[in-house]
Amino acid sequence: MPGESVASRTLAVLGAFDEEHRRLRLSDLGARAGLPLSTTHRLVAELVGWGALRRLSSGEYVVGRRLWTLGLLAPMQTGLRETASPFLHDLYGATLSTVHLAVREGDEVLYVDTLRGNASVPIVSRVGSRLPLHSTGVGKVLLAHAPDDVRRAVLSAPLQRVTPYTITQPAVLERQLTRARSDGYATTTEEMTLGACSAAVPITADGQVVAALGIVVSDLRRSRGRLVAALQVAAQGIGRSLGG
Repeated sequence: MPGESVASRTLAVLGAFDEEHRRLRLSDLGARAGLPLSTTHRLVAELVGWGALRRLSSGEYVVGRRLWTLGLLAPMQTGLRETASPFLHDLYGATLSTVHLAVREGDEVLYVDTLRGNASVPIVSRVGSRLPLHSTGVGKVLLAHAPDDVRRAVLSAPLQRVTPYTITQPAVLERQLTRARSDGYATTTEEMTLGACSAAVPITADGQVVAALGIVVSDLRRSRGRLVAALQVAAQGIGRSLGG
């Protein structure tokens, strides 16, 4: 649009990609960015040349490796991932289940690192993906410890029903968040994906909850206590390392 800088137009093109739009044709990129097709074509060509985008044989565009590598240099993600990595591997080795490291970004949970376990348990999250706070274990933990205005905003907005078991009643979710703060962990039962349950605990450094650590299994009924204890030991180790 007239008056917009080249940088703002370039960011609009990159911002056209999200969790639901991982592959986009040139026309879709222009429409989502709100730019003329000729402008989109020029910017996309430059982004492909630099490595920020990649063109597939189908004609669609995806985020390029160079942009992803650049994102990993963000201090929060780099320091957290590197510090937590040995603890995630220990947790995975002890449980052989999928483990997640996540942070809150606005009203969503951002997955910073993942080690995948039993392939029979369906997993929808990937490193770099964002999911609703209210339907994930790590999300509930982060929402429970989020600022009051963030909790109020989430509880006052419509809660998306992802599966038939997703908690969509604000009063029920609020009680779960209160329990998560008092018990020190949160759980989900097929609320994000059918066939998958999760448990998660907060990671605290210097008195602040900075991330969440979660695990995904097919059933929590027999193993909840053991898994929560393992999560808490790992989370305490990560928190001490971050604080140090």
